[in-house]
Order: sequence, then structure tokens, then C-alpha cells
Amino acid sequence: MIDIKILRDNPELVKANAIRRGCDVDIDQLVAEDQQYLELNREVEELRAERNRLSKECKNKPEARETVKLLKVSLGDKEKRLAELKAAIEAKMDWLPNFLAPDVPDGAGDQDNAELCQKGKKPEFSFTPLDHHALGEKLGVIDLARGAKVAQSGFYYWRGAGAQLTQAMFFWGQQELVKRGFTLFLSPCMAKQQTLYGTGYLPFFADQTYSVANEDLALIGTSEQTLVGYHADELLEAEQLPYCYTAYTPCFRTEAGSYGKETRGIFRVHQFHKVELIVFCLPEESEKYHQFCLECEESLLQQLGIPYRIVNVCVGDMGAPGYKKYDIEAWYPGYGGYREVTSNTNLTEFQSRRLNVRFKDKE
Repeated sequence: MIDIKILRDNPELVKANAIRRGCDVDIDQLVAEDQQYLELNREVEELRAERNRLSKECKNKPEARETVKLLKVSLGDKEKRLAELKAAIEAKMDWLPNFLAPDVPDGAGDQDNAELCQKGKKPEFSFTPLDHHALGEKLGVIDLARGAKVAQSGFYYWRGAGAQLTQAMFFWGQQELVKRGFTLFLSPCMAKQQTLYGTGYLPFFADQTYSVANEDLALIGTSEQTLVGYHADELLEAEQLPYCYTAYTPCFRTEAGSYGKETRGIFRVHQFHKVELIVFCLPEESEKYHQFCLECEESLLQQLGIPYRIVNVCVGDMGAPGYKKYDIEAWYPGYGGYREVTSNTNLTEFQSRRLNVRFKDKE
């Protein structure tokens, strides 16, 4: 959520950002509604003050009672309209995207992301390497057919050495992050709708969510949702920041809208496991810790000897809450190209405003 003061002080900035990010909220209408709200709110406050003053006089001036009755009717009508305006404004504000860093490239999708660097030597083979799907089935470590039989397409099994390697890799990754100062969490795998809203997944990615019938709960698409929600409605001590958190959880996504994208094997599945990195820091240090998280991700790939590249994600490939995003794409010999393996986003105060996460200075 952006600061509404920016909308009031510089609506053209908000409008330009909305246009660039493909947001169809009518900013002019939003500004007009906000002005109506401010004016009406001032009237309501004046009427409340007058009502309270006259109510005290009713004991000594019976004639004031009729005036109070009429005033209450007028006040009730205005309060109803005020609530309607507030709801209309909030509904539009919910859809406004975050502002962008100055160096975010233009573009419509991942094909327009700007490569920043390539690191590591790509392996050369005397044979044609198999892709992960064919290799996994040949080795008997991935089973998509039985995953589809038991659940549906988009679910799969790791088995045998594949399951052991997967567990070992995730455990190793978590331990490396703990060495760098991250606190390890075992997080819930469900979250309330308010948590999904607060972290910016609602309303922007509602079609990606598995909701639980008759419950105010949904399966998490990432432990970002539960780790960021951890401090909702809290006042943090500035001198204790940053808080660096990590968690390893299953993640659940419908992958709606993935038609036309690479879905072979275990790309874009409905359930997968992921290690998440989250940092709560002072606003002026967000870029510093954005880079820190990128360095942590690079370190893991470098220790594994995996060639990779870093891309600066373009506006069309970045979610609405993002301010700036780096993707690390690993080299896949079986595909002869790079594929995304990590995403690292600076969200500035977008989530903290929605979740009411604040900090207090020493003073």
C-alpha cells in the first residue's frame, strides 16, 4: 500500500506509476473521492462536536433536545456517506502498485529482463545432456505420473536418492543462512486472508491461491506470507533491526495463467518446497539488505559450482508490491539456457503499511 499523502500531494506521480505498471484504477476519480472524504469528514467532526455541546445543554434547555434530534439525523446521513466513501477509496488504494526504483527496465515480460552479469563456467559434454524431467525419470528419482494419479497433474513425487538429495540440499541451504545471521523458522502452512492481503498477494494474485472452504484460511504460496505476517500490528524497536528470518516450507499455487509457459517436468507445479529469506530493516537500509540477500543467494550457487546469471527484472515481470527485483537464473544444460531459481525483491514499506508493522526510534 502506498502512502495516501503521496496521492494527495502528487497525484500525477501516482497516475504515471499506475499507467506504467498497467494498473487501471482511475486516479482522477480516486483523488476526487478523497477530497470529498476529507471535506465530509471535517463536517462530521464539526457536527459531532456540536451534538456533544448541545447534549450537555439539554438538561437546562429542553428546547435544545429537538435540535439535537435533528442534528443526529443529519449526522447519521453524513456518517453513512463517509463510510461509503472510505470503502470506495480503500478498494481503489488496494489495487495501487508500489513505486519503482529508477533503474527498473521497461518491458512486458521475462524476455525483457536486463542481464546484469553471468558467473561460472558452463559445462561442456561429449553427449547431449538430458533435461531434468527425462533424467529424473531415467534415474527413478522423480515420478510425475503417480503424482497425477494420486492428486492431479502438477503434483509429483521425489523418491529414493532424489528425496534424500532434496532434503540434504534444503537442510544445507538453511544452515548456510543461519551462519549468515538468519533466524530459522518452522512456519504455518496456512494463513488468514488478511495476511495474504497484507503481504500483497491479495488482491493481485487471488487466482494463484488455494483457499480452504468455509474457513478464513488459505494454503501459503510462500513462507514470505507467514514470515512477514509474523510482525503484523507490532511496534519494533529500531535498535534491534534488522530481523533476518528464513523458513523452509511446502508452497501451494494454482499456477493459473501459466498457459504458454514452460511447464514440463517440475516447472510451475502446484506444490513445491522453498527456502525463503525475509529481512525487516529500517527504510533507509532496504537497498543494503536487498543486496545482502542477493549475496546470500549467490553464495549458495557458487558453493555448488552452478553457473548462473543475474537479471534486473522489468516492470512487466514484477508483481505490484515490488520496488525492485533481481532474479538469479541457473544454467540448465538439458535446456541449453538459463532458468529462474531465486527471486529477490525489495518491497520498501508496501507490506509494512498494509500489515501495520512500525518501528520506534530510540528518541
